[in-house]
Amino acid sequence: MSDLPATLPVVVIGGGQAGLATSSELTRRGVEHTVLERGRIGSSWRGRWDSFCLVTPNWSLNLPGFAYAGDDPDGYLPRDGIVGHLEDFARSFGAPVHEEVDVTSVRPSDDGLVLTTSAGTVTAGRVVVASGTYRRPHRPSAAAALPPGLLRLDADGYRNPGDLPEGRILVVGSGQTGCQLSEELHRAGRDVVLSCGRAPWMPRRFGGHDVVWWGSRNGFLDMTLESLPSPMARLSANVLATGRDGGHDLHLRTLREMGVTLAGHLVGADDRAVRFEADLGDSVAWGDARFAEFRALSGRLAAELGIDTGLEDPEPFDARGAPQEVDLAGIAAVVFTGGFRPDYASWIAVDGAFDELGFPRQLDGISLADRRLAFVGVHFQRVRKSSLFWGVGEDAAIVAEAITTT
Repeated sequence: MSDLPATLPVVVIGGGQAGLATSSELTRRGVEHTVLERGRIGSSWRGRWDSFCLVTPNWSLNLPGFAYAGDDPDGYLPRDGIVGHLEDFARSFGAPVHEEVDVTSVRPSDDGLVLTTSAGTVTAGRVVVASGTYRRPHRPSAAAALPPGLLRLDADGYRNPGDLPEGRILVVGSGQTGCQLSEELHRAGRDVVLSCGRAPWMPRRFGGHDVVWWGSRNGFLDMTLESLPSPMARLSANVLATGRDGGHDLHLRTLREMGVTLAGHLVGADDRAVRFEADLGDSVAWGDARFAEFRALSGRLAAELGIDTGLEDPEPFDARGAPQEVDLAGIAAVVFTGGFRPDYASWIAVDGAFDELGFPRQLDGISLADRRLAFVGVHFQRVRKSSLFWGVGEDAAIVAEAITTT
């Protein structure tokens, strides 16, 4: 456990890409600060499943002054490689990280912001929260109807197929994680039922480039919160893709082709069966509409660059035959992959700091409730890429500059 002084000028909470990017920018400006990480550097990445790989290409690992320099820029780092990259980044500028220090509360006082930590109480002049937006696992309300004896776990509790009991696996949630775990479980010989929701999809590569290359240049990753149909859309799934085995297409059509059983939303259960809504077709159609939007954005860029994207309309999807109930007796475990929700308000006691969905009320990362409080790494903090390796450095620089000058 670290020994911390009672007062610190600036504290950054979190030792992942957002916290380290902020630390790098503060260091460059000569601002004294301390980074507190509740686990080890890259802790959230360390907790991913064994075969986890980045969904974004290695060239997008563009942290401040520390771009990817390996020999596989178009590959996708595995879990341990991501952790190693973050550790190397921290060493590159001597990040003042105190590991194994858990911050359990932040509250305002006349003297600053008071942090209750596992290493004692600290008062900081400024606090930058870079702990990650999504920390609270989300399960649909219908999950409460599942029998208590059935094994249930969230995505952050899954490691590999061998840890699950023999039998059919129900995966609830068809975002990136749900699709990736369904593919892995199917490849391991498991019978998989995927309860599907709405998620955008695109081919992994088209027009000679990765989908992230297109998104970084066609305006998609620079879209602001105001461009969304509603604030609730921040909770929508990311574009379906995988970096596994060099990266390949992965979405509902590819999963059904390989033999994964697709069903609609989970709506309930009894002691005999699990039940699903008859909305699989609607979910696929929603994803197809997002495909069309992204294709249009990319088409305009392709025309400027003289590139043929080769993108065509997807094959028609026939949702007839999707099960509306599945025999409970054959299900060995349920894995919930319906995403996470913001959890800031449970430990940051600053009145008016968060909106009705739990996201920080901020402008360019500075809290609208207390200017001593700032955030980095929030999904759509300024733009869509704000929480990604590709974009977090821009926000970190803006917050560091505000701390330096105000």
